Amino acid sequence: MIVDLPDSTISRVSKALVKIREEGGVVALGRVLTLIIATNLGHEEEAIEAANEASREHPMRVIVISTDDEPSGRDEARLDAQIRVGGDAGASEVILLRAYGDIAADEEGLVTGLLLPDAPVVAWWPGKAPAVVSESPLGRIAQRRITDAAAQSNPRQSIIDLASTYEPGDTDFAWTRLTLWRTQLAAALDQPPYEPVTSVEVSGAADSPSTLLLAAWLKLQLQVPVKHDLTTRATGSSGIHGVRLHRPSGPIELERSLVNVATLSQPGQPTHDLSLPRRSLRDCLAEELRRLDPDSLFGNVVKTGVKQLRDDQESN
Repeated sequence: MIVDLPDSTISRVSKALVKIREEGGVVALGRVLTLIIATNLGHEEEAIEAANEASREHPMRVIVISTDDEPSGRDEARLDAQIRVGGDAGASEVILLRAYGDIAADEEGLVTGLLLPDAPVVAWWPGKAPAVVSESPLGRIAQRRITDAAAQSNPRQSIIDLASTYEPGDTDFAWTRLTLWRTQLAAALDQPPYEPVTSVEVSGAADSPSTLLLAAWLKLQLQVPVKHDLTTRATGSSGIHGVRLHRPSGPIELERSLVNVATLSQPGQPTHDLSLPRRSLRDCLAEELRRLDPDSLFGNVVKTGVKQLRDDQESN
């Protein structure tokens, strides 16, 4: 069910939610968190669809704040709201707030009256994110703050900038997309022969922030030289291309040969084709919502691993 509330107020939205709950039996009981999505006008549906899918694993209230990315300053102050429940909202209830004019500047005020009581708050910027998310109006009220470096104008630089602004609770989908890569590499090192890694090579697209984070993670965990090769889209696909871990008996190589398949080869063992799909927004969001405490490993990789990697590159 979809209820449109044009030229509305937060008070009217709140009353409409109560009415829907009383008439249709839709309740907020069982909602484990409030997810706030900050996006631009016309770009809401992809994020809402991902949230609806993730809500089947994490029942939640979704509040979408949609504003003009280039406000003219002449727009009349107005709030157009929409409430989606039932089949139109997965296992969540979606409140879409399209804000215009001066109203759009008060993001915290827009959501305060709609937050679930005594429930954690997660803020997600699927598009352009604030320079310092923890100090933004929505970031200040959220326990977890999710950004996506791949959606920024300079993806790699946004990860580098995050090193100086990181606060516990910050995370980025560039890190979440590494989960399958990290799992496969850790599993390969758990097999004999148990030799130390002497050096590492990581290759990926020049605009891939995940490639930078993977190299930084390996540098931080193994404390060995890490060579970080980048290619353009003209010479290779986007994202991470492959990893080579050098050991005395020979290298472990994990290379993405096809879009969703990677090839694992290591000395003395047959070559294996592994499922390594590119992760969807739904998968990334669902994984981040599984933990609401700060991701300390991500913080260490961003603050320490990226710095070590850049220092090595500058010294060479």
